[in-house]
Formats: sequence, structure tokens, C-alpha cells
Amino acid sequence: SATGSVSDTRVHLTVVDEAQSTLSAQLISELEQSASVRITQEDLDQAQASFNTRRYAAVLIIPADFTLESAKAGTLTLQMLQQPNNMDAVISRQAVEAAASRVSSLNDIASQSVAMAAQIQPFASESDRAAYYTAALDAAQTQLAEAPQRLQVSEGSTADQVEYDPRANSSAGQLITWVFIPLIGLAGMFASERQQGTLRRILTTPTRKSTYLLGTILGQVLTALVQMALLVTFGIVVMHVDWGQSPAALAVILIAAALAAAALGTMLGTFVKTEGQANGLSVMLGMSMALLGGCWYPLELFPSAVQTAVKVLPTTWAMQGMMDIVLRGGGLMAIWPETAVLLGFAAVFFTIGVLRFRYE
Repeated sequence: SATGSVSDTRVHLTVVDEAQSTLSAQLISELEQSASVRITQEDLDQAQASFNTRRYAAVLIIPADFTLESAKAGTLTLQMLQQPNNMDAVISRQAVEAAASRVSSLNDIASQSVAMAAQIQPFASESDRAAYYTAALDAAQTQLAEAPQRLQVSEGSTADQVEYDPRANSSAGQLITWVFIPLIGLAGMFASERQQGTLRRILTTPTRKSTYLLGTILGQVLTALVQMALLVTFGIVVMHVDWGQSPAALAVILIAAALAAAALGTMLGTFVKTEGQANGLSVMLGMSMALLGGCWYPLELFPSAVQTAVKVLPTTWAMQGMMDIVLRGGGLMAIWPETAVLLGFAAVFFTIGVLRFRYE
């Protein structure tokens, strides 16, 4: 059967033994003890048919000449059928290579033992040599089986306080991505109003630049927060995403991230000249920051130098705060460093935006 028991998580491997020899029996015995594959034996036609219909990921064919004589002559071969781009097939191949290596080592030990015995006293006949070889092989198997365990694996019995949910990880990254991109797009709104002369008319009133900018930012941030609340609610109700144990912490980190993104868009709006330029730059910048900030792929996949360098990006801190909540079950105290950094980004970007703000 290719299914196996529910508790057996090993990969299924079909073996075709055309040799029916002592050596093939050794190889099958080694595979039966494998912790990674679970073998079943079939005839060649049945195994080939199941492989051709992609029912089996891998099939091991032991040819008829897989014997001790071939081992002594150094002409042993095995045939492995593998489905392309299949992880189970890769695992099966690795298990076969490990088992074949062990069988080869055992036979090398037995052959060396026979050679040393022949030097001391020649064998009277080939049957005596074969009997000595078999005895040496059995002794080698026994000694290797009784060898002390060099590595002891201990598994903790304490359950994780927070259950890992890959959907929450991906959802958090997408949420940060699609909050930053439109808020950075504030630059396009400022560029458009500057081109149309709206800013000139507004700033001829007693309204201060900081008041105008702050009002614009807060309006866009409130809109973004409503959108985020809808996305989070959709994730909970429809996709059953676990957003952590602290709604307050989630709200705080999202507000801080939105403020940082909006302030960045405000600052960017003082550097660009046209709306088209601002729109293209905001999308490119938002996508790049999301990628490098760990929103699409875990930062652990990046080199250590990159992990250090991307700490200059607000998306890195926003995503880190989200992971503290979603994956580690953190609360307000766990995310205060990320929140402080994001608010610092917002203050710096807003200050630069105010200082550079022009209506022309």
C-alpha cells in the first residue's frame, strides 16, 4: 500500500528485487530500518505501471546481478526511478544512498577480514572462504548494530503558547505592504495640488504648513485604519486567521506603521515635481521596502549583512512588530521598541516634509 498508517509519516518507496540475493536482502533490511522511508515490494511490471501514472514518487529496482560476486568485482549498480521536481523522490533517493553506503561498508569490512585471514592461513576451499566471509559479515553487522549512539535527540514536551499559523504570517506581510504603498502615494496628491495651484490658494490663508500637512496626513491615516480594520475582520471571520492575543497591541503597531508611511509620503511629495513621477516612485519604493522589510519573505532568509542594513526601513520594524504579536503572542510591552522606532520615523519624515514644503 502507498498510504501506510496514519501515524507513519515516512515517505513511501517501492522496491523491486530482481536479484533475490544475500546482498539485496541486506539492502532491503537496511531500508526497512530507515527513519525516512517506508518500503513495499512489488514486481517490476506493477511498479513500473504505478510509476508511469505518477502514483509512486520513486521506485528502486535491484537488478539481477546485485550479488556478492558483483560486489567483489566492483560492478554493483542500482536503478532508481524518480518523478521530477518531487520532494518525496529526493528523500527516497537519499535514503537509498545511505542504505547502499552502509551495505557497501559492511561488505568492505567482511572482504578485508577475509583477505587478512587468508594471509595468516590460506583457505582450504572456496566454500571455506565463503563461510568465513558470511561469518565476518554477520559479525560486522552485529558490531555496528551494537555501536554506542553518538547523537542523542531530546524533544521538549512543553507545548508552544502560540500556535504558528502561516496564514497569519502572510496576511501580516500583505497588510503592511498594501498600507504603505497607498500612504506613500500621498506624494502624488501633493504634487497634483501643487501643479493645479490648489496649494497656493490654501496657503494664502492663515493656515500654517504644519497644520495643513498634519490634517492631510491624519485624514489619510484614518482612511487607511478603516481599511486595515476591514481586512483584519475579514481575516478573522472568513479565513479564521489568528491575529494574536492582544487587539490593543495590534491596533498600536498598525497606527504607528500608518503614521510612518503617511509621513514618508508627505516627505516624498516635497521632492517630486509631477503626479506621474510621484505615483511611479511611490509604487516602486513601497514594493522595494516591503520586499526588503520581510513582508514577502522571512528576514531570516537574507544574509546577515542585509538583515542589519534593512533596519533603516520602517517596513522592517512594522513587520517585526506584527510578528511579535502574531507569532510570539506578544502584547503592548513586547512591541514598544518597534512602535517607538516607527513613531520616530514619522516624526523625522514629517519634520523634513514641513521644512521642505513649497506651494510651487
